[in-house]
Amino acid sequence: MSEVYAARRERLRERCSAGGSATALVSRPANVRYLAGTAPRGAVLLLGAGEDVLLCAGPPDDQHADGRPDEAVRVHPLPLPGGDPAVAAAGLAVAQGAESLAVEEHHLTVARHRALGSVAPRLRLADLGGAVEQMRLVKDEEEISLLRIGAEIADQALSELLESILVGRTERHLALELERRLVDHGADGPAFTTSVATGPNSGRRGHRPTDRRVEEGDFLSVCLGAAHRGYRCEIGRTFVIGTSPADWQVELYDLVFAAQRAGREALAPGAGYRDVDRAARQVLDSAGYGEGLPPMTGHGVGLEIDEDPQLAPTAMGKLDACVPVTVEPGVHLPGRGGVRIDDTLVVRPEADGGPELLTITTKELLAL
Repeated sequence: MSEVYAARRERLRERCSAGGSATALVSRPANVRYLAGTAPRGAVLLLGAGEDVLLCAGPPDDQHADGRPDEAVRVHPLPLPGGDPAVAAAGLAVAQGAESLAVEEHHLTVARHRALGSVAPRLRLADLGGAVEQMRLVKDEEEISLLRIGAEIADQALSELLESILVGRTERHLALELERRLVDHGADGPAFTTSVATGPNSGRRGHRPTDRRVEEGDFLSVCLGAAHRGYRCEIGRTFVIGTSPADWQVELYDLVFAAQRAGREALAPGAGYRDVDRAARQVLDSAGYGEGLPPMTGHGVGLEIDEDPQLAPTAMGKLDACVPVTVEPGVHLPGRGGVRIDDTLVVRPEADGGPELLTITTKELLAL
């Protein structure tokens, strides 16, 4: 992987040079991890003219790092209690003879930006923008393999839960059990807060588990994800508890399933972000559920659970091959509940079989 990290940093260095900056300060944790191989808490990465330096507050703590630093990067721990690694990096850039420094303005606070200018008043600060985020859009096969393993862990945790007794247990208890199973099967931890929603809560995007108990006849919607070596994926499924589904549940489920399938089938290199969203959204809209739909029907995943691209009605841009995304339409009926179906897929050309489905738990409407 050392060559991979070095190549990433070189690409960023070339982009900075083209913009007139010989050095860059990367502070967003996921971007630091992408370029250096690890991101200890609070660490920043200085891409210098002569060397690349990872500055962190105190010795790198393996408990807070999700990998080992690239051997070509010099680790520079600051004494504790110490100052701000970003401010220390600006001082180091000046010591290296830099005249300008590209920074991630979208991540720096105003106070931190002022501190950089104060410690190095002659250093011209430029905006790096979302350069690293754009580099992270397309994943290499090693990154995709890590996502694939995370998806397998999430599938396994979910399948085991479905084999247990669910009636009478609370949403909160089921969510905690799922997160424990993720770790038991090798995850670093949950990719995000696990959502378990029952009855009238089901189908609600981002629902935080409550003490409501599972009842027979409920819709049960679950959304979880595994973090594996820093990479995050997600899966969402909806089931019926304890009895055959009612007619309205079958009708609603079939509709959301059709929307999700339309979104998955629209994934292809060159497809517009908003066109994928439209493919899924129009199925629900034509059935009269256009009001109250989520602002997007999918998003990118990787070192963060919610990355670009955003599959939304006004999103600009087109998909590339090897971009992992979710497709997650849903409908929630206030007071009754609803359905969410969520998969993680990798965009692949038709010649390679089309989109690669990473989360493979059945999407059949099961009565548990």
